[in-house]
Amino acid sequence: MPIIRVEMFQGRSLEQKRALVKTLTEETARITGCNTEAVYVVIDDIHKENWGAGGILCTDKVHH
Repeated sequence: MPIIRVEMFQGRSLEQKRALVKTLTEETARITGCNTEAVYVVIDDIHKENWGAGGILCTDKVHH
């Protein structure tokens, strides 16, 4: 029973999440030879204020 955990910033639409779950499930089942029903995908939407990189909260980063 493969379990795929995806952590990403909040903001993706329900349709984007559906497409991600579908693709990850189908490809995992194809590669591992298991049934799609055995593949679980967990999506964690993370606030940028709860994620840091390079010693800086992502809410504090300036994008170029």
